[in-house]
Order: sequence, then C-alpha cells, then structure tokens
Amino acid sequence: MLKNWLRLQTQYECFFFVADWHALTTSYEDPHVIRESVWDMVTDWLACGVDPNNATLFIQSHVPQHAELHVLLSMITPLSWLERVPSYKDQQEGLKGRDLATHGFLGYPLLQSADILAYRARLVPVGEDQVAHVELTRELARRFNHLYGREPGYEQRAEEAVRKMGKKNAKLYRDLRQAYLEKGDAEALATARALLERQKNITLGDKERLYGYLEGGGKIILPEPEALLTPAAKMPGLDGRKMSKSYNNVIALREDPAEVEKKLRTMPTDPARVHRSDPGDPDKCPLWQFHLVYSSAATKDWASKGCRSAGIGCLECKQPVIDAVLAEIKPIQERAAEFARDPTLIRNIVADGGKRARGMAEETLVEARAAMGLVYD
Repeated sequence: MLKNWLRLQTQYECFFFVADWHALTTSYEDPHVIRESVWDMVTDWLACGVDPNNATLFIQSHVPQHAELHVLLSMITPLSWLERVPSYKDQQEGLKGRDLATHGFLGYPLLQSADILAYRARLVPVGEDQVAHVELTRELARRFNHLYGREPGYEQRAEEAVRKMGKKNAKLYRDLRQAYLEKGDAEALATARALLERQKNITLGDKERLYGYLEGGGKIILPEPEALLTPAAKMPGLDGRKMSKSYNNVIALREDPAEVEKKLRTMPTDPARVHRSDPGDPDKCPLWQFHLVYSSAATKDWASKGCRSAGIGCLECKQPVIDAVLAEIKPIQERAAEFARDPTLIRNIVADGGKRARGMAEETLVEARAAMGLVYD
C-alpha cells in the first residue's frame, strides 16, 4: 500500500488519513491502544517516504465533516446495501470472539464512503478486498445525485456557469455537449470532461454542475469514484487470510528483524506440499503473494518453476523473501527512530493536514447540506 502511495503522491493530489473511527468499529472495548497506534502509523508512513509536502496527512476524527456526511448518507442508504457487503459477514466469521452486532460495525462501509466522497475523490487506492466498498460508494453517489441533483433553476445555473468559462471555451463546451447528447460521441464526452478539468475560473460547485449538464442529467454533487488497485491487489497475512491486526497475522514495519525472520520461516505454504518431494502450485501459496511484491522477475521464475517441479523446498523458496523484507525494513526502522525522537514535528504535520482536509471536506458538505434542504436563511 505504501509503495503505491509513494508513486501516487507525485502524480495526484492525495489525502491519506489514519482511520481511528474505523478502528473503534472492531476495538471499541479496548480504546487505549488506538492513541498509540495512531502516532505509530503516521511515523511509519513518514519513515517509508510519504511526503507531507506532496500529500495531505491527517487523522479521521479531526475532520468532523466525515461524520456529518456519514449521517446524511445514512438517511438514503437502504439497510440491505450494507448487509450485502462481503466484508460484513467475513469479519463476523473471522472475529467470532468479539461482539460485532453494533450499528458502527454495520455502518463501517458507509463511513468509508463518506471518507471518499467528502473529497470528491476520482480514484481510491485499495486492495482487492475493498473493491466492493468502492462499488457501494459509487452506488451511494449515484443515488444521492439522482435524488438531489435536479436543483431549482438547474439549467439556468448551468448556462450561467458555461458563460463563466469564457466565450471560446463556452462555445467548445456547447459543441461537445451537443455532439454527445445528439450522436452519443464518446470522444466528445471525454474531451468535454478534460476541458472542465482545466477550468480555473469557475467554482467547484459549477464544475460539478457542468459535469452533470454535459450528460443531460442533474448536477453531480458527489462524483462516482473508481478503485485503483495496486499491482499486488491483495497481500495475505502469515496465515493466508487478509493481513490484519484484527487477525494477528501481520509483520509490523518496526518489528524486531529476528522475529520477522521467524514469522516468515514458519508461515504456511501450499497445503499440497506435505513432503519435500511433492510438487506445489504458487497460486495456492500465501508466500507467492510476497514474491510478487518483493522478488525480481528472475527470482519469481525460479520460485515458480522450483515449486511446481518440487525442485526446491518451501524453506528455500522463503529465503529470497526473507532477505528482501529485512533489507527493506532496515532503512525504514532507522528513519522511524529519527521521527520518533521529534514527536512535535509529527503532530504539526498532522495538524496542518487536518486543517487542509477540513477546508476541502467543508466545500463538499456545503453542497450536500444545500441539496438536502439543510440551509436556513
């Protein structure tokens, strides 16, 4: 995830936050661990190279607009939409020792949608297991726009926004809109969207209004986001399930190297390889996902062929991964120690990020409140 963030922060405007409210959905009875975990997590991000000059870092609960949008969205969200999210039943099954029959746990995906929609995010970097949550977010945005996008005087306000683009751009927008609405010209639609992205002399609200007007619908108050998968879309934990602190199957970035090596050496592999001479299937082995992240093409080829032919044993297969993981975490741990010695710096970074995030999220909430009739002059 963090490797992906390092690439994205130089390509897009990025918002990365510590989801402390989400942590309470499964750890509400043990809140003392959250405070320590929050600062540990931010320290890890900075140590890995997340740059507060290129991305906005903040704590979820420091931006109350997330909670307000969560409440507003809950008014229009069918209960069945939340109950069908795959992770709802999966986590109940995986965490049987905890009482998860709570409103907060059921509403976890809805709060996640608010996290995304508060910033009108176009792309959401997620793992494979979170794609269903992004799809729920898309459905909620679509429902919200359908219910509230046809504001009074919509066409008139849209035309006023077009004129603000300037004579040349306004004519181009109208021509492209006509080409799409009358002929279904997909290229014209894409060109018009790109034209709107470049506009600097119209407000964000006008821009979203013109996105909807372009397609003949209402104002797009909450844009539908797209999932942006990492090359290794799902990182398994040491037991083959999703890597999660809740499952106690993780390798921590600042864990003792000897303990990291021990964990990797004892992690399960392809269950079909009972004996050293048994051939295996990398696609059924949790370790293979680590090879996809850490190994070169030559090493992956060696591991795949050796596994399938029983030419190498599982411990041999693990060694390149162990070496790569230890090599990667060493400089991270050194930088983390430097940041840990200056906690004020970390808190200032988070405070600055929270201020910026609140400003961005409030712009969305102004639109959402008005659309739902919650503005009283």
